Amino acid sequence: MAKIMMKGAEAIAEGAIHAGCRHYFGYPITPQNDIPEYLSRELPRIGGSFVQAESEIASINMVLGASAAGARAMTSSSGPGISLKQEGISYLAGSELPGVIAYISRIGPGLGGIAATQGDYKQVTNGGGHGDYYTIALAPSSVQEMFSLTIKAFELSDKYRNPAIVLADAILGQMKEPVEIGPRPSLQELNLPSKPWALTGNSGRESNLIKSLYLGDGEMEVQNWKLFEKYKKMKEEDTYHEELQLDDAKLMIVSFGSCSRMVLSGMEMAREEGLKVGLLRPISIYPFPEKAVAEWSKRIPKVLVIEMNTGQMIKDVKVNVDRAADVFFYGRPGGGLPTPDDVLSEIKKVY
Repeated sequence: MAKIMMKGAEAIAEGAIHAGCRHYFGYPITPQNDIPEYLSRELPRIGGSFVQAESEIASINMVLGASAAGARAMTSSSGPGISLKQEGISYLAGSELPGVIAYISRIGPGLGGIAATQGDYKQVTNGGGHGDYYTIALAPSSVQEMFSLTIKAFELSDKYRNPAIVLADAILGQMKEPVEIGPRPSLQELNLPSKPWALTGNSGRESNLIKSLYLGDGEMEVQNWKLFEKYKKMKEEDTYHEELQLDDAKLMIVSFGSCSRMVLSGMEMAREEGLKVGLLRPISIYPFPEKAVAEWSKRIPKVLVIEMNTGQMIKDVKVNVDRAADVFFYGRPGGGLPTPDDVLSEIKKVY
């Protein structure tokens, strides 16, 4: 299979097409505008629809409508735009509807800036909107994963009838790397899962009802426990992470996304100096790889969490590490990147 050079944002867009997405609804905001630009050109060529909505709120509700009709649909945005979409994402979760949201984050809070950051971790891993719900959240660390994890996001979103987010940053969105991409499959070749719950007309069957409003006595509690069981199943069946050089490690670094790439370079430098350091990289940040963190921390006495924020994933790490393990943190929250030298320096401080 041939490789081609692609931007990360374009890889997400192409991944959506390969996943069978034929409907995109969005509103422009940097640094994710390459996604709608790409899809505005490509979707009409394959019989799909591209709509630049009048607002972020409108676009996420268009995703809800297309999803309710049984289509694979997506939107994309950044920071403030995702915040505006949170009500609709909550409605998707409450209505048990699939839908994919590509999130190319920018510095915040507020308008912030467009440089790289991981300050939106807690937003995507804790639901983000109102109500007792969660979104599936995948965090790629390469342009290849921007492509493949977008496909995975559509698969998981359909499997669980739940919105899924692909969380990246400006580095991954704008960088170019070789990506292995095969021919675009047709919808017939994809053999997408059937959706008997969809609103496709009720000729020959009973009417379907999609809703998130439960007013009967005790109905909402029953629904929330039903959703809880779904999230529990996600944790059991669809948690993903990568382990590198942990077998002999005396220090485990936990890092995700583009930040983990700088960590790898710093780890190599540390190993050259005889420091036994390994990496656990969460790929699904919801569900978080709780069991892996717990098991490795029983064998590795020190854990260093490195993030491009003031400390958000570290809370998930601390909850799950063995009690005897010491947890340390290094963060860069303002758009500055942790260099390999920075990583090596932090390793030496806590080793």
